[in-house]
Amino acid sequence: MDFTAIIIAMASLGGLGMIFSVGLSIANKKLHVEEDPRIAEVIEELPGANCGGCGLPGCAAFAEAVIAGEAEISGCPVNSDEGSQLIAEIMGVEVTTSERLIARVICQGGDYETAKKGVYQGVKTCIGATFAGGGDKLCSYGCIGYSDCVESCPFDAMYMNDNGLPVVINDKCTGCGNCVEACPRDIMELHPESHKLFVLCKNLDSPKESRKICTRACVGCGICVRLAGEGNMEMQDNLAVVNYDIYGSDPVLPTEKCPTDVLAILGGQVIEEKQSA
Repeated sequence: MDFTAIIIAMASLGGLGMIFSVGLSIANKKLHVEEDPRIAEVIEELPGANCGGCGLPGCAAFAEAVIAGEAEISGCPVNSDEGSQLIAEIMGVEVTTSERLIARVICQGGDYETAKKGVYQGVKTCIGATFAGGGDKLCSYGCIGYSDCVESCPFDAMYMNDNGLPVVINDKCTGCGNCVEACPRDIMELHPESHKLFVLCKNLDSPKESRKICTRACVGCGICVRLAGEGNMEMQDNLAVVNYDIYGSDPVLPTEKCPTDVLAILGGQVIEEKQSA
């Protein structure tokens, strides 16, 4: 065995390793960018949920965006007013607190109310059913009922009731918007807490067709629109719609005569009785 060759090889490899180490060390010093220490301070005042409700990948990315002036200090929907105020102090600015957002389920077409078109045998997810005929319900606008929204909530602020509809636990809801993103039918909406009056339906079918499909569908009769007062509500594609820019934050039901009971005043409580009836 030629030990000389082995020693030369080991010395060569060791020398190359040393050269590369010195080169990397020099490059690190030359190219090193100091991280703003405020980033870590801002991260400390965030909830750490990494839910993406701010529109960024996580709390660290949000903190970096705040420091860079690319995100609002109050842009984290999960953070408390106190947390936003502490971040404002770190940044040396004042912050105005925004109104709390709450997820709302704009549908009452559960298993008991909606006509079925057959037995669905596919993947039991809402997104999966969307690409496989829409599940077992005839309504193409309502809740599919396979709990994608509930599964997407990182705060355990939702659950499925025995009628196959999601229910939001208001006190736990942070307004992160994950459920809104997860719903392929767009029946999950984020609303400011001051929004009280809701039309709990998304059905755009003709009145005759909607009556056949769901007992809790808006049938486009227009009674609520006529009685709500000028500009407060309007009809859009057979569906009554609330104009929140005009309607006050403390509205009353425009009528008690909604034939399918889709009008509701939502305050601190979810209308669980109607959703599970």
